[in-house]
Amino acid sequence: MKRNQIRFYLLTLLSVGTIASCTDLEIEETDSIISAGFQGLDDPASGVTGLYSSIAGQYADQANKFALDEVTTDAFLVPTRGTDWGDNGRWRNLHTHEWNAEAVDIVTPFQQWNGNQLVASQILDSRSNPSGQDVADASFLRAYSMYIILDLFGQVPVRDTQLPSSSIPEVLTGADAVNFILADLDAAISGLPTVAAGSGDANQTGSKAAARYLRAKVLLNRHIFENQLTGGGGTPNAGDMAEVISLIDAIEADGYALEAGYFDLFRDSPDNETIWWLAAGTGNRIYNGLHYNSTSNGGGGWNGFSTLAEYYDMFEGDANNNRLDASGAAIDGQEERRGGVPPMGTVFSGADQTEESDDGFELGSNVGFGFLVGQQYDLDGTPLNDRPGNPLEFSRDFVDNSGANSLINNSERTGIRVQKYGARYNGGFTNHEIIFRFSDAHLMRAEAMMRSGGDPTSEVNELRVLRGATPLASVGEAELLAERGRELYAETWRRNDMIRFGQYTRQWEFKAANSVGNDKYKLFPIPNPQLLANPNLVQNPDY
Repeated sequence: MKRNQIRFYLLTLLSVGTIASCTDLEIEETDSIISAGFQGLDDPASGVTGLYSSIAGQYADQANKFALDEVTTDAFLVPTRGTDWGDNGRWRNLHTHEWNAEAVDIVTPFQQWNGNQLVASQILDSRSNPSGQDVADASFLRAYSMYIILDLFGQVPVRDTQLPSSSIPEVLTGADAVNFILADLDAAISGLPTVAAGSGDANQTGSKAAARYLRAKVLLNRHIFENQLTGGGGTPNAGDMAEVISLIDAIEADGYALEAGYFDLFRDSPDNETIWWLAAGTGNRIYNGLHYNSTSNGGGGWNGFSTLAEYYDMFEGDANNNRLDASGAAIDGQEERRGGVPPMGTVFSGADQTEESDDGFELGSNVGFGFLVGQQYDLDGTPLNDRPGNPLEFSRDFVDNSGANSLINNSERTGIRVQKYGARYNGGFTNHEIIFRFSDAHLMRAEAMMRSGGDPTSEVNELRVLRGATPLASVGEAELLAERGRELYAETWRRNDMIRFGQYTRQWEFKAANSVGNDKYKLFPIPNPQLLANPNLVQNPDY
């Protein structure tokens, strides 16, 4: 008799609470659930639906995967403001590169994404009798989950669902892991439907374009993945780079293209750039950086996440101001992607996805898009204050009460804030977060051209002109990494990009001195309980 409950076995059902509180590292009987034996799923199609939903929830989180991808880079940091966001140094340790194998933001993603790929394997098991569509979707989602595990941890435990559940999962690394993922993507490309650009809900699940995008991403990083346990960077293979270009060309042939109106791309509406989106709430992306008084929409902000001034300075425009006029036009020379701070809200007109405030404005429309620095304003144009009554002016610097640079004892006003999804559009509760976007594919193609001896300048400038930025005279590695940072901020690619371009171990503000230049931090440690559960896992170098 088949079991219709998807079991998470020894490797994937160590509870977060148990791990976080465990100090003796002994595995108790309650630490894991070992099934008597998997016999297939009664309803693999429901398993696919549930897997998409699980991944959406994991992706939308501000912690875990997002924190590892963004807070550990130059793009985000979370200072402690009074007692807010202290959390025993959780956020600071990620940014300074002083984490350990018991950090919750390391333990949880290892469990979650390994759990995802196990569910996908159960769907793919012949005893589940999956349909061709189920096989294609599960292959795509397993490849995506394994890609994330490989990228973060360098080791991918794989359980053969045909073996007894008490068996120890095999661990794939390097070329073996890459080849496994690529084989899944071949199956996905073969079985998934062709979904044209701008298809709305049809872009919410896997497609040939999404699988091709992910295959291109794997190939672009192959030389990193195959050498990450030995500390070497490797050299891109010319054949891989040619295939990346071919894959992106095939995505373009399905109608995906660069599209004007940068911040409109992140609304809940069809566009030609979105390759894959998930029904994931965008509230974390909006409110974790806004001040408590920034907006009444959603109950106000949480006053945490900010960006470094050096990241903000990659964009064109005045270093100290990022203002818009009443019509929404930039007045500080900033490019479109840097956004701006409006002087007041927008009068309510019944526009799609907006709500009316008590005084006749679009609720949340006083909150700008992009990077928020300087004085912030209420809907009626009144300058906002922080809770102690100081002008709510977001500053470039992070300083403590004595004026010294610090990640602790900050005021409520330090740090430039980041807004990619709009507080004005239903407060971000529309469950529409973009995972794969064509502009990323476009820049991947430019990178593949560069790494195979070509000139990516015209490809990059095509995007820059569309975004209202000045064309570059030439594009090398530094310029291409910066362009990816400008286009893809807060989209969970910064760490991956910095590693591939050899910049993840460099100095940035507040990074611990002994972490600078230390290749150890290119991978996260394998959580200690997982090492005890699976002797095929080996702790990553220098942990």
